[in-house]
Amino acid sequence: MRQSKRMRSPGLWLNEFSWEERVDGRKRRRRDSHSSERENKSRRQQSHYRAYDGHYLETRSLNQRIGSRERPSHRDPNGAMAYEDSRGPTCRDNRDRDRDWHHYSNAYSRRSHRRRRRSRSVEDDGEGHLIYHIGDMLRARYEIMSTLGEGAFGKVVECIDHGNAGARLALKIIKNIDRYREAAMSEVEVLEQMNSLDYDRRYPCVRMLDWFDYHGHVCIAFELLGLSTYDFLKENNFQPFPIQNIKHMAYHIIRAVKFLHKNKLTHTDLKPENILFIDSQYDIEYSPILRRDQRTLKNPEVKVVDFGNATYDHEHHTSVVSTRHYRAPEVILDLGWDNSCDVWSIGCILVEYYLGTTLFQTHDSKEHLAMMERILGPIPTNLLQKTRKRRYVHRYKLDWDSNGSSGRFVKKSCRPLKEYMMCQSEDHQKLFDLVEKMMEYDPAKRLSLEQALRHPFLACFQKGGNNKNINNNNDRSSRSSRSGRSSRSRSSRNKKS
Repeated sequence: MRQSKRMRSPGLWLNEFSWEERVDGRKRRRRDSHSSERENKSRRQQSHYRAYDGHYLETRSLNQRIGSRERPSHRDPNGAMAYEDSRGPTCRDNRDRDRDWHHYSNAYSRRSHRRRRRSRSVEDDGEGHLIYHIGDMLRARYEIMSTLGEGAFGKVVECIDHGNAGARLALKIIKNIDRYREAAMSEVEVLEQMNSLDYDRRYPCVRMLDWFDYHGHVCIAFELLGLSTYDFLKENNFQPFPIQNIKHMAYHIIRAVKFLHKNKLTHTDLKPENILFIDSQYDIEYSPILRRDQRTLKNPEVKVVDFGNATYDHEHHTSVVSTRHYRAPEVILDLGWDNSCDVWSIGCILVEYYLGTTLFQTHDSKEHLAMMERILGPIPTNLLQKTRKRRYVHRYKLDWDSNGSSGRFVKKSCRPLKEYMMCQSEDHQKLFDLVEKMMEYDPAKRLSLEQALRHPFLACFQKGGNNKNINNNNDRSSRSSRSGRSSRSRSSRNKKS
Protein backbone atom coordinates (compact mmCIF):
# COMPACT_ATOMS: atom_id res chain seq x y z
CA MET A 1 0.00 0.00 0.00
CA ARG A 2 1.17 3.47 -0.66
CA GLN A 3 0.73 6.79 0.99
CA SER A 4 -1.27 8.20 -1.85
CA LYS A 5 -1.66 11.85 -2.66
CA ARG A 6 -5.07 11.00 -4.01
CA MET A 7 -7.76 12.60 -1.92
CA ARG A 8 -9.80 10.19 0.12
CA SER A 9 -13.49 10.74 0.35
CA PRO A 10 -14.42 12.72 3.49
CA GLY A 11 -17.53 10.62 3.82
CA LEU A 12 -15.63 7.39 4.31
CA TRP A 13 -14.08 7.93 7.73
CA LEU A 14 -15.46 11.22 9.09
CA ASN A 15 -18.94 10.84 10.49
CA GLU A 16 -20.83 13.64 12.20
CA PHE A 17 -22.54 11.23 14.60
CA SER A 18 -20.94 10.27 17.88
CA TRP A 19 -19.49 6.82 18.36
CA GLU A 20 -22.32 5.84 20.73
CA GLU A 21 -24.96 6.96 18.22
CA ARG A 22 -23.29 4.93 15.49
CA VAL A 23 -23.18 1.79 17.64
CA ASP A 24 -26.83 2.25 18.66
CA GLY A 25 -27.75 2.80 15.03
CA ARG A 26 -26.01 -0.38 13.98
CA LYS A 27 -27.86 -2.33 16.69
CA ARG A 28 -31.20 -1.06 15.42
CA ARG A 29 -30.59 -2.10 11.84
CA ARG A 30 -32.25 -5.27 10.64
CA ARG A 31 -30.37 -7.49 8.24
CA ASP A 32 -32.16 -9.16 5.34
CA SER A 33 -31.88 -12.82 4.39
CA HIS A 34 -28.49 -12.32 2.76
CA SER A 35 -26.88 -10.81 5.84
CA SER A 36 -28.74 -12.46 8.70
CA GLU A 37 -25.66 -14.48 9.62
CA ARG A 38 -23.52 -11.42 10.25
CA GLU A 39 -22.41 -11.18 13.83
CA ASN A 40 -24.79 -8.57 15.24
CA LYS A 41 -25.32 -10.87 18.21
CA SER A 42 -21.65 -10.64 19.07
CA ARG A 43 -22.14 -6.94 19.80
CA ARG A 44 -24.77 -7.77 22.46
CA GLN A 45 -23.48 -10.95 24.07
CA GLN A 46 -20.37 -13.04 24.38
CA SER A 47 -19.85 -15.70 21.76
CA HIS A 48 -17.08 -17.85 20.38
CA TYR A 49 -15.70 -17.79 16.86
CA ARG A 50 -13.82 -20.55 15.18
CA ALA A 51 -10.31 -19.44 14.25
CA TYR A 52 -8.63 -20.49 11.03
CA ASP A 53 -6.51 -23.13 12.73
CA GLY A 54 -9.49 -24.82 14.40
CA HIS A 55 -9.21 -23.18 17.83
CA TYR A 56 -11.91 -20.99 19.30
CA LEU A 57 -11.47 -17.35 20.13
CA GLU A 58 -13.55 -15.58 22.74
CA THR A 59 -14.81 -12.23 21.55
CA ARG A 60 -16.51 -9.38 23.32
CA SER A 61 -19.07 -6.86 22.20
CA LEU A 62 -17.95 -3.40 21.19
CA ASN A 63 -19.38 -1.94 24.42
CA GLN A 64 -17.49 -4.54 26.43
CA ARG A 65 -14.28 -3.83 24.53
CA ILE A 66 -14.62 -0.06 25.03
CA GLY A 67 -15.61 -0.63 28.64
CA SER A 68 -12.48 -2.66 29.21
CA ARG A 69 -10.37 0.46 29.05
CA GLU A 70 -11.96 1.49 32.39
CA ARG A 71 -10.10 -1.39 34.06
CA PRO A 72 -6.40 -1.41 34.92
CA SER A 73 -4.38 -4.07 33.19
CA HIS A 74 -1.03 -5.81 33.03
CA ARG A 75 0.59 -8.23 30.65
CA ASP A 76 1.40 -11.84 31.45
CA PRO A 77 4.73 -13.38 30.30
CA ASN A 78 3.12 -14.44 26.99
CA GLY A 79 2.15 -10.90 26.11
CA ALA A 80 -1.55 -11.41 26.76
CA MET A 81 -3.62 -8.78 28.52
CA ALA A 82 -4.91 -9.65 32.05
CA TYR A 83 -7.71 -7.52 33.45
CA GLU A 84 -8.06 -6.97 37.19
CA ASP A 85 -11.21 -6.26 39.14
CA SER A 86 -11.81 -2.50 39.25
CA ARG A 87 -14.60 -2.45 41.87
CA GLY A 88 -12.45 -0.74 44.48
CA PRO A 89 -9.08 -0.49 46.20
CA THR A 90 -9.87 -3.52 48.38
CA CYS A 91 -9.16 -5.71 45.36
CA ARG A 92 -5.51 -4.77 45.36
CA ASP A 93 -2.90 -5.64 47.94
CA ASN A 94 -0.15 -3.30 49.10
CA ARG A 95 2.41 -4.75 46.75
CA ASP A 96 0.24 -4.00 43.72
CA ARG A 97 -0.15 -0.41 44.91
CA ASP A 98 3.63 0.02 44.95
CA ARG A 99 3.88 -1.07 41.31
CA ASP A 100 1.72 1.83 40.17
CA TRP A 101 3.31 1.95 36.69
CA HIS A 102 1.22 -1.10 35.83
CA HIS A 103 -2.01 0.75 36.52
CA TYR A 104 -3.86 3.97 35.96
CA SER A 105 -5.79 5.72 38.70
CA ASN A 106 -9.56 5.41 38.67
CA ALA A 107 -9.92 9.15 38.19
CA TYR A 108 -7.60 9.10 35.17
CA SER A 109 -9.25 6.06 33.59
CA ARG A 110 -12.70 7.66 33.85
CA ARG A 111 -11.67 10.59 31.68
CA SER A 112 -12.78 10.41 28.06
CA HIS A 113 -9.93 9.83 25.63
CA ARG A 114 -9.37 8.74 22.05
CA ARG A 115 -7.26 5.69 22.72
CA ARG A 116 -7.45 2.76 25.07
CA ARG A 117 -5.07 2.81 28.04
CA ARG A 118 -2.80 -0.15 28.62
CA SER A 119 0.61 -1.30 29.83
CA ARG A 120 3.57 0.91 29.05
CA SER A 121 5.28 -1.99 27.30
CA VAL A 122 2.78 -1.68 24.41
CA GLU A 123 3.05 1.77 22.86
CA ASP A 124 1.56 3.76 19.98
CA ASP A 125 3.12 6.55 17.98
CA GLY A 126 1.58 9.99 17.66
CA GLU A 127 -0.75 8.88 14.84
CA GLY A 128 -2.14 5.86 16.67
CA HIS A 129 -0.01 3.20 14.92
CA LEU A 130 1.21 0.29 17.04
CA ILE A 131 4.96 0.56 17.62
CA TYR A 132 6.47 -2.82 16.75
CA HIS A 133 9.82 -4.32 15.77
CA ILE A 134 10.81 -7.17 13.47
CA GLY A 135 10.58 -10.41 15.44
CA ASP A 136 7.84 -9.19 17.81
CA MET A 137 5.16 -11.78 18.65
CA LEU A 138 1.47 -10.94 18.82
CA ARG A 139 -0.69 -13.25 20.94
CA ALA A 140 2.29 -15.65 21.19
CA ARG A 141 1.44 -16.78 17.66
CA TYR A 142 2.07 -14.17 14.95
CA GLU A 143 5.74 -13.22 14.44
CA ILE A 144 6.25 -9.97 12.54
CA MET A 145 8.71 -10.33 9.65
CA SER A 146 8.40 -7.12 7.60
CA THR A 147 6.16 -4.15 6.84
CA LEU A 148 4.19 -4.55 3.62
CA GLY A 149 2.45 -1.18 3.52
CA GLU A 150 0.82 1.70 5.36
CA GLY A 151 -2.40 3.62 4.92
CA ALA A 152 -4.77 5.97 6.72
CA PHE A 153 -6.26 2.99 8.59
CA GLY A 154 -2.97 1.58 9.93
CA LYS A 155 -0.24 -0.76 8.69
CA VAL A 156 0.01 -4.18 7.06
CA VAL A 157 2.81 -6.53 8.10
CA GLU A 158 3.96 -9.94 6.91
CA CYS A 159 3.86 -12.52 9.69
CA ILE A 160 4.73 -16.13 10.38
CA ASP A 161 1.75 -17.97 11.85
CA HIS A 162 3.27 -20.32 14.43
CA GLY A 163 -0.18 -21.72 15.10
CA ASN A 164 -0.45 -22.98 11.51
CA ALA A 165 2.82 -24.74 10.72
CA GLY A 166 4.72 -21.51 10.09
CA ALA A 167 2.49 -20.34 7.24
CA ARG A 168 3.03 -16.78 5.99
CA LEU A 169 0.14 -14.31 6.11
CA ALA A 170 -0.60 -10.60 5.97
CA LEU A 171 -1.73 -8.93 9.19
CA LYS A 172 -3.60 -5.63 9.01
CA ILE A 173 -3.02 -3.65 12.24
CA ILE A 174 -5.61 -0.90 12.65
CA LYS A 175 -4.81 2.38 14.40
CA ASN A 176 -5.86 2.62 18.04
CA ILE A 177 -8.42 5.32 17.26
CA ASP A 178 -12.16 4.85 17.67
CA ARG A 179 -13.34 5.71 14.15
CA TYR A 180 -10.81 3.36 12.53
CA ARG A 181 -11.57 0.63 15.04
CA GLU A 182 -15.29 0.89 14.30
CA ALA A 183 -14.67 0.72 10.55
CA ALA A 184 -12.42 -2.32 11.08
CA MET A 185 -15.17 -4.11 13.00
CA SER A 186 -17.54 -3.42 10.10
CA GLU A 187 -14.97 -4.93 7.73
CA VAL A 188 -14.66 -8.01 9.96
CA GLU A 189 -18.42 -8.52 9.81
CA VAL A 190 -18.43 -8.28 6.02
CA LEU A 191 -15.44 -10.63 5.69
CA GLU A 192 -17.01 -13.22 7.98
CA GLN A 193 -20.18 -13.09 5.93
CA MET A 194 -18.19 -13.45 2.70
CA ASN A 195 -16.27 -16.43 4.13
CA SER A 196 -19.52 -18.17 4.95
CA LEU A 197 -21.05 -17.45 1.53
CA ASP A 198 -17.92 -18.39 -0.41
CA TYR A 199 -16.92 -21.40 1.67
CA ASP A 200 -15.41 -23.20 -1.34
CA ARG A 201 -13.36 -20.13 -2.41
CA ARG A 202 -14.81 -19.80 -5.88
CA TYR A 203 -14.61 -16.00 -6.07
CA PRO A 204 -11.47 -13.85 -6.20
CA CYS A 205 -12.01 -11.90 -2.99
CA VAL A 206 -9.33 -11.82 -0.30
CA ARG A 207 -9.80 -14.39 2.47
CA MET A 208 -9.83 -13.46 6.16
CA LEU A 209 -8.11 -16.12 8.29
CA ASP A 210 -8.44 -14.66 11.80
CA TRP A 211 -9.01 -11.43 13.70
CA PHE A 212 -8.37 -10.25 17.26
CA ASP A 213 -8.03 -7.15 19.42
CA TYR A 214 -4.46 -6.41 20.50
CA HIS A 215 -4.44 -3.69 23.17
CA GLY A 216 -6.95 -1.54 21.29
CA HIS A 217 -5.67 -2.37 17.80
CA VAL A 218 -8.03 -4.50 15.73
CA CYS A 219 -5.82 -6.96 13.81
CA ILE A 220 -7.12 -8.84 10.77
CA ALA A 221 -5.16 -11.77 9.31
CA PHE A 222 -5.41 -12.38 5.56
CA GLU A 223 -3.91 -14.77 3.07
CA LEU A 224 -0.63 -13.38 1.77
CA LEU A 225 -0.92 -11.95 -1.74
CA GLY A 226 1.45 -10.13 -4.08
CA LEU A 227 1.77 -6.47 -5.01
CA SER A 228 -1.23 -4.28 -5.70
CA THR A 229 -1.82 -3.50 -9.36
CA TYR A 230 -0.94 0.15 -8.65
CA ASP A 231 2.37 -0.77 -7.02
CA PHE A 232 3.24 -3.04 -9.94
CA LEU A 233 2.51 -0.20 -12.37
CA LYS A 234 4.63 2.17 -10.29
CA GLU A 235 7.60 -0.20 -10.06
CA ASN A 236 7.32 -0.81 -13.81
CA ASN A 237 7.62 2.94 -14.54
CA PHE A 238 3.86 3.15 -15.20
CA GLN A 239 4.13 1.10 -18.36
CA PRO A 240 0.66 -0.15 -19.44
CA PHE A 241 -0.34 -3.77 -18.99
CA PRO A 242 -0.58 -5.89 -22.16
CA ILE A 243 -4.11 -6.30 -23.50
CA GLN A 244 -4.16 -10.03 -22.64
CA ASN A 245 -3.24 -9.26 -19.01
CA ILE A 246 -6.01 -6.65 -18.87
CA LYS A 247 -8.47 -9.23 -20.15
CA HIS A 248 -7.60 -11.69 -17.35
CA MET A 249 -7.57 -8.98 -14.69
CA ALA A 250 -10.93 -7.60 -15.85
CA TYR A 251 -12.49 -11.04 -15.70
CA HIS A 252 -11.41 -11.66 -12.11
CA ILE A 253 -12.33 -8.17 -10.90
CA ILE A 254 -15.79 -8.38 -12.45
CA ARG A 255 -16.41 -11.85 -10.97
CA ALA A 256 -15.37 -10.69 -7.50
CA VAL A 257 -17.53 -7.55 -7.53
CA LYS A 258 -20.45 -9.42 -9.10
CA PHE A 259 -20.31 -11.78 -6.11
CA LEU A 260 -20.64 -8.75 -3.81
CA HIS A 261 -23.55 -7.31 -5.78
CA LYS A 262 -25.32 -10.67 -5.79
CA ASN A 263 -25.20 -10.57 -1.98
CA LYS A 264 -26.46 -6.97 -1.85
CA LEU A 265 -23.07 -5.40 -1.11
CA THR A 266 -21.41 -2.44 -2.82
CA HIS A 267 -17.63 -2.17 -2.43
CA THR A 268 -17.60 1.67 -2.89
CA ASP A 269 -13.78 1.97 -2.96
CA LEU A 270 -12.54 0.10 -6.00
CA LYS A 271 -9.17 1.33 -7.27
CA PRO A 272 -5.86 -0.22 -8.42
CA GLU A 273 -4.50 -0.06 -4.86
CA ASN A 274 -7.31 -2.38 -3.69
CA ILE A 275 -6.71 -5.02 -6.36
CA LEU A 276 -3.80 -7.34 -5.57
CA PHE A 277 -2.07 -9.94 -7.67
CA ILE A 278 -2.23 -13.46 -6.29
CA ASP A 279 1.44 -13.76 -7.19
CA SER A 280 3.34 -10.77 -8.57
CA GLN A 281 6.36 -12.68 -9.89
CA TYR A 282 7.56 -11.41 -13.25
CA ASP A 283 10.09 -11.85 -16.01
CA ILE A 284 12.29 -8.99 -17.18
CA GLU A 285 12.46 -8.30 -20.89
CA TYR A 286 14.31 -5.57 -22.74
CA SER A 287 12.08 -3.25 -24.77
CA PRO A 288 13.88 -1.91 -27.86
CA ILE A 289 11.18 0.75 -28.30
CA LEU A 290 11.50 2.10 -24.75
CA ARG A 291 15.20 1.23 -24.58
CA ARG A 292 14.90 -0.19 -21.09
CA ASP A 293 13.93 -3.31 -19.20
CA GLN A 294 10.25 -4.07 -18.75
CA ARG A 295 8.48 -6.40 -16.32
CA THR A 296 6.14 -9.06 -17.69
CA LEU A 297 3.77 -10.78 -15.27
CA LYS A 298 3.89 -14.54 -14.99
CA ASN A 299 0.35 -14.75 -13.60
CA PRO A 300 -2.16 -11.89 -14.12
CA GLU A 301 -4.81 -13.25 -11.73
CA VAL A 302 -5.94 -10.80 -9.04
CA LYS A 303 -8.12 -10.55 -5.94
CA VAL A 304 -10.19 -7.65 -4.60
CA VAL A 305 -9.33 -6.42 -1.08
CA ASP A 306 -10.33 -3.73 1.46
CA PHE A 307 -13.98 -4.12 2.43
CA GLY A 308 -13.87 -1.50 5.18
CA ASN A 309 -16.28 0.73 3.26
CA ALA A 310 -18.49 -2.00 1.80
CA THR A 311 -22.16 -1.08 2.24
CA TYR A 312 -25.25 -3.31 2.18
CA ASP A 313 -28.15 -2.18 0.02
CA HIS A 314 -30.40 -1.61 3.03
CA GLU A 315 -27.81 0.31 5.08
CA HIS A 316 -27.42 4.08 5.20
CA HIS A 317 -25.63 5.38 2.09
CA THR A 318 -23.26 8.27 2.80
CA SER A 319 -23.45 11.01 0.18
CA VAL A 320 -19.79 10.71 -0.90
CA VAL A 321 -18.07 7.40 -1.68
CA SER A 322 -15.11 6.19 -3.75
CA THR A 323 -11.68 7.72 -4.20
CA ARG A 324 -11.84 10.83 -6.38
CA HIS A 325 -10.43 9.42 -9.62
CA TYR A 326 -12.88 6.50 -9.66
CA ARG A 327 -15.99 8.34 -8.45
CA ALA A 328 -19.15 8.01 -10.52
CA PRO A 329 -20.99 11.12 -11.79
CA GLU A 330 -24.14 10.40 -9.75
CA VAL A 331 -22.01 10.59 -6.59
CA ILE A 332 -20.47 13.93 -7.58
CA LEU A 333 -23.91 15.31 -8.50
CA ASP A 334 -25.40 14.00 -5.24
CA LEU A 335 -28.12 12.03 -7.00
CA GLY A 336 -27.84 9.00 -4.74
CA TRP A 337 -25.98 5.82 -5.67
CA ASP A 338 -26.27 2.06 -5.80
CA ASN A 339 -23.98 -0.80 -6.81
CA SER A 340 -23.65 0.59 -10.35
CA CYS A 341 -21.09 3.07 -8.94
CA ASP A 342 -18.75 0.07 -8.67
CA VAL A 343 -19.22 -0.59 -12.39
CA TRP A 344 -18.09 2.96 -13.21
CA SER A 345 -15.01 2.50 -11.00
CA ILE A 346 -14.07 -0.73 -12.80
CA GLY A 347 -14.31 1.09 -16.14
CA CYS A 348 -11.88 3.75 -14.87
CA ILE A 349 -9.52 1.06 -13.56
CA LEU A 350 -9.42 -0.81 -16.88
CA VAL A 351 -8.53 2.40 -18.74
CA GLU A 352 -5.76 3.05 -16.21
CA TYR A 353 -4.35 -0.43 -16.80
CA TYR A 354 -4.44 0.27 -20.54
CA LEU A 355 -2.83 3.73 -20.36
CA GLY A 356 -0.62 3.31 -17.30
CA THR A 357 -1.98 6.59 -15.90
CA THR A 358 -5.21 7.78 -14.30
CA LEU A 359 -7.92 8.89 -16.72
CA PHE A 360 -9.35 11.70 -14.55
CA GLN A 361 -6.36 13.51 -13.06
CA THR A 362 -8.08 16.14 -10.96
CA HIS A 363 -9.00 17.03 -7.39
CA ASP A 364 -11.91 19.36 -8.15
CA SER A 365 -15.49 18.14 -8.65
CA LYS A 366 -16.51 20.62 -11.34
CA GLU A 367 -13.28 20.05 -13.25
CA HIS A 368 -13.90 16.30 -12.89
CA LEU A 369 -17.32 16.69 -14.53
CA ALA A 370 -15.77 18.82 -17.30
CA MET A 371 -13.23 16.06 -17.97
CA MET A 372 -16.06 13.55 -18.20
CA GLU A 373 -17.78 15.71 -20.81
CA ARG A 374 -14.57 16.09 -22.76
CA ILE A 375 -13.97 12.30 -22.79
CA LEU A 376 -17.50 10.86 -22.81
CA GLY A 377 -19.65 13.65 -24.23
CA PRO A 378 -22.23 15.97 -22.59
CA ILE A 379 -23.84 14.95 -19.31
CA PRO A 380 -27.57 14.21 -19.91
CA THR A 381 -29.88 17.11 -19.11
CA ASN A 382 -32.14 14.99 -16.91
CA LEU A 383 -29.23 14.30 -14.52
CA LEU A 384 -28.27 17.97 -14.33
CA GLN A 385 -31.89 18.90 -13.66
CA LYS A 386 -32.09 16.55 -10.65
CA THR A 387 -28.75 17.42 -9.04
CA ARG A 388 -28.62 19.08 -5.64
CA LYS A 389 -25.29 20.66 -6.55
CA ARG A 390 -26.82 23.69 -8.23
CA ARG A 391 -23.46 25.50 -8.30
CA TYR A 392 -22.32 23.05 -10.98
CA VAL A 393 -25.23 23.86 -13.32
CA HIS A 394 -26.35 26.85 -15.34
CA ARG A 395 -29.44 26.59 -17.54
CA TYR A 396 -29.38 22.79 -17.34
CA LYS A 397 -25.81 22.62 -18.61
CA LEU A 398 -22.52 22.23 -16.79
CA ASP A 399 -21.41 25.68 -15.63
CA TRP A 400 -17.93 25.55 -17.10
CA ASP A 401 -15.73 28.12 -18.81
CA SER A 402 -13.83 26.20 -21.48
CA ASN A 403 -11.72 29.30 -22.27
CA GLY A 404 -10.41 29.81 -18.74
CA SER A 405 -7.16 28.36 -17.41
CA SER A 406 -8.92 25.24 -16.06
CA GLY A 407 -10.85 24.90 -19.30
CA ARG A 408 -7.66 25.02 -21.35
CA PHE A 409 -6.07 22.43 -19.05
CA VAL A 410 -9.00 20.05 -19.51
CA LYS A 411 -8.97 20.54 -23.28
CA LYS A 412 -5.22 19.87 -23.42
CA SER A 413 -5.08 16.87 -21.05
CA CYS A 414 -8.26 15.07 -22.14
CA ARG A 415 -9.64 13.84 -25.44
CA PRO A 416 -12.56 11.65 -26.58
CA LEU A 417 -12.38 8.12 -25.22
CA LYS A 418 -11.78 6.30 -28.51
CA GLU A 419 -8.78 8.54 -29.24
CA TYR A 420 -6.92 6.88 -26.37
CA MET A 421 -6.78 3.61 -28.33
CA MET A 422 -3.20 2.68 -29.16
CA CYS A 423 -4.20 0.11 -31.72
CA GLN A 424 -7.24 -0.59 -33.89
CA SER A 425 -7.08 -4.37 -33.45
CA GLU A 426 -10.21 -6.27 -32.49
CA ASP A 427 -9.28 -6.78 -28.82
CA HIS A 428 -8.56 -3.08 -28.33
CA GLN A 429 -11.88 -2.10 -29.90
CA LYS A 430 -13.76 -4.60 -27.74
CA LEU A 431 -12.07 -3.30 -24.59
CA PHE A 432 -13.06 0.28 -25.34
CA ASP A 433 -16.61 -0.77 -26.17
CA LEU A 434 -16.83 -2.50 -22.78
CA VAL A 435 -15.39 0.55 -20.98
CA GLU A 436 -17.76 2.90 -22.79
CA LYS A 437 -20.77 0.87 -21.62
CA MET A 438 -19.45 0.66 -18.06
CA MET A 439 -18.99 4.44 -17.99
CA GLU A 440 -22.52 5.32 -19.07
CA TYR A 441 -23.64 8.50 -17.27
CA ASP A 442 -27.11 7.24 -16.34
CA PRO A 443 -26.82 4.49 -13.70
CA ALA A 444 -30.08 2.95 -14.95
CA LYS A 445 -28.55 2.46 -18.42
CA ARG A 446 -25.09 1.43 -17.23
CA LEU A 447 -23.93 -2.09 -18.00
CA SER A 448 -24.44 -4.60 -15.19
CA LEU A 449 -21.62 -6.93 -14.24
CA GLU A 450 -23.68 -9.91 -15.35
CA GLN A 451 -23.85 -8.31 -18.81
CA ALA A 452 -20.16 -7.41 -18.64
CA LEU A 453 -19.19 -11.08 -18.24
CA ARG A 454 -21.04 -11.82 -21.48
CA HIS A 455 -19.34 -8.98 -23.39
CA PRO A 456 -17.28 -10.04 -26.47
CA PHE A 457 -14.08 -8.76 -24.81
CA LEU A 458 -14.42 -11.58 -22.26
CA ALA A 459 -15.74 -14.18 -24.71
CA CYS A 460 -12.76 -16.49 -24.12
CA PHE A 461 -13.95 -17.03 -20.52
CA GLN A 462 -17.51 -17.95 -21.44
CA LYS A 463 -16.68 -21.57 -22.34
CA GLY A 464 -16.86 -24.05 -19.49
CA GLY A 465 -13.47 -25.56 -20.24
CA ASN A 466 -11.66 -22.23 -20.04
CA ASN A 467 -13.42 -21.28 -16.85
CA LYS A 468 -12.50 -24.61 -15.29
CA ASN A 469 -8.84 -24.15 -16.21
CA ILE A 470 -8.86 -20.62 -14.84
CA ASN A 471 -10.33 -21.76 -11.52
CA ASN A 472 -7.75 -24.56 -11.28
CA ASN A 473 -4.94 -22.10 -12.01
CA ASN A 474 -6.38 -19.78 -9.38
CA ASP A 475 -6.32 -22.56 -6.76
CA ARG A 476 -2.74 -23.53 -7.65
CA SER A 477 -1.62 -19.90 -7.56
CA SER A 478 -3.28 -19.37 -4.18
CA ARG A 479 -1.43 -22.36 -2.73
CA SER A 480 1.89 -21.27 -4.17
CA SER A 481 1.45 -17.68 -3.00
CA ARG A 482 0.68 -18.84 0.54
CA SER A 483 3.78 -21.03 0.62
CA GLY A 484 6.11 -18.11 -0.14
CA ARG A 485 7.32 -15.54 -2.60
CA SER A 486 10.22 -15.42 -4.98
CA SER A 487 13.23 -13.48 -3.76
CA ARG A 488 12.70 -10.97 -6.55
CA SER A 489 9.12 -10.10 -5.64
CA ARG A 490 9.97 -10.10 -1.92
CA SER A 491 12.86 -7.70 -2.39
CA SER A 492 10.69 -5.34 -4.43
CA ARG A 493 8.03 -5.39 -1.74
CA ASN A 494 10.56 -4.74 1.02
CA LYS A 495 12.00 -1.92 -1.02
CA LYS A 496 8.53 -0.41 -1.26
CA SER A 497 8.09 -0.68 2.48
